[in-house]
Amino acid sequence: MPPAAPLPLRSLLLALLITFVWGVNFVVIKWSVADASPLLVAALRFAVAAFPAVLFVPRPQVPARILWGYGLAVGVVQFGLLYLAVQLGMSAGVASLLMQTQAFFTALLAARFLGEPITPPQLLGMTLAFGGMGLIGASAGGDVTGLGLGLTLVAALGWAISNLLVRASGGANVFALVIWSSLIAPLPLTLLAGLTAGWEAVAHTLSSSGPAFWAAVLFMGLGNTVLGFGIWSLLIQRHGAARVAPLSLLVPVFGMLASAAVYREGFPALKALGAALVFGGLVLHVLGGRLRTRAAVRGAR
Repeated sequence: MPPAAPLPLRSLLLALLITFVWGVNFVVIKWSVADASPLLVAALRFAVAAFPAVLFVPRPQVPARILWGYGLAVGVVQFGLLYLAVQLGMSAGVASLLMQTQAFFTALLAARFLGEPITPPQLLGMTLAFGGMGLIGASAGGDVTGLGLGLTLVAALGWAISNLLVRASGGANVFALVIWSSLIAPLPLTLLAGLTAGWEAVAHTLSSSGPAFWAAVLFMGLGNTVLGFGIWSLLIQRHGAARVAPLSLLVPVFGMLASAAVYREGFPALKALGAALVFGGLVLHVLGGRLRTRAAVRGAR
């Protein structure tokens, strides 16, 4: 089997740009929730992602339960809890890494509900990564809190649930699904923000926030969601998921670099070892099967 041709330079640069935007987004999240309800910020992000895009993107051909399930899994569970975790002390860099554990949760859910087997490379990758998470948890304190760690992992589980809903959508346009499902999250997130932070705090954020705050919301809603998912979906459609998806492993790399640059996030030995194990487990999980197949093909020659 001949090796897959590399991505054209233009497509590769676009993919790198999107992974950079997604990585830097974690720093933007941390800044935006410093003085505002994280649930309200998440609500604003999805409101911006939905409007005016829904006026130009056709509704995806999926049942209402898929659309609503995806909107709640991504909007409320994934990003609502992620924003909350970051405000409660989770570092932007580690959050960008731990969110990628959605790959493991997706595999586990697919094995449980779809009967898909877990391959040896996936199992070894999970073992390494969960061991790394244990080390990160043991180093909790300062820029990594136990509560923030737990909320981030539940957020990653929400991402995994949304992945299974995409598979259940029967090949629907994922970009359209992202845009239209963004209509669902703002209302419950705003209600939760009012109930937890108080409606006076919600009103104060909406009426008194400066241009920098609204620029951050636009970056998260338009740059990270609409533009990011739009270009990413186009690249996958044009070049195939197998060639594009592994580049998402660069998201936590950019996230940790951005967090180190902006927030001077440090990585003491225990935390650095844990992060290395998680990233190594992710690489093995995503690429291990492909490397194993190539080795078998070479051995058969």
